[in-house]
Amino acid sequence: MTEIKKVGVIGAGTMGNGIAQVFAQSGFAVKLVDAVPAALDRARGTIEKSLNRFVEKAKLTAPERDAVLARLEASSSLDDLAGVDYVVEAIAENADVKRDVFARLDTITKPHVILSSNTSSISITALGAATKRPEKVLGMHFMNPVPLMTLVELIRGQATSSESMAIATALCAKLGKTPVEAADYPGFISNRILMPMINEAIYAVMEGVGTPEAIDTVMKLGMNHPMGPLTLADFIGLDVCLAILNVLHDGIGDPKYRPCPLLRRMVAAGHLGRKSGKGFYTY
Repeated sequence: MTEIKKVGVIGAGTMGNGIAQVFAQSGFAVKLVDAVPAALDRARGTIEKSLNRFVEKAKLTAPERDAVLARLEASSSLDDLAGVDYVVEAIAENADVKRDVFARLDTITKPHVILSSNTSSISITALGAATKRPEKVLGMHFMNPVPLMTLVELIRGQATSSESMAIATALCAKLGKTPVEAADYPGFISNRILMPMINEAIYAVMEGVGTPEAIDTVMKLGMNHPMGPLTLADFIGLDVCLAILNVLHDGIGDPKYRPCPLLRRMVAAGHLGRKSGKGFYTY
């Protein structure tokens, strides 16, 4: 752990900026990389707002906030990760794009550096196979919102070494997170259980079993869930839910994972949830 001082985070979206913030808050120098400069600007603004809320709640002092921001550095080039000690990839859920990124990281970063992915469903074994260091490739699946959620799902690929998993486990402790190890099956633990529930809730809407409000209320008041499955789907992004269900359906081959036609239709219409302003609810 003493060797990990500088961390590279790839992708400045919702998950990427949260991961970058958590590492910076834990004392690491962070290089946040995104090919789109505007995304980096938005990420910086989002992180500042998040840290300001911590200051308002007296969980951080103003000087501590400023020190966290000083440890964050933005870049639009993967080549700038040549000097980092650990990498977390947090780009879109696209297996081909992720494999390309891992193949490039393999040539850019130092040979001993662990390359991890925040993927919520894609095979870690396949990502490792795109590199010459599969023993140093693992899954590090954070939960949204990253600064508040304590769980990190650690995924061991077919070739991932025990040493790499031990380093990632120790790193989670340094971040104040609780690691749980999952095997490299589609969806791992969290989404293998969560996405079929969300999918079934969408089927219930499509078949007229209940309104989104009714379904969410039943799950909140009857099952004590903090938010209903359709509210959660809107929060995650319906396009992300569809991508994960496709991975489950294709990877496991069981028809019970078939994405609901209503979900496909909503994504095709651009109704993606909170980020588009409309999903099962209007925002």
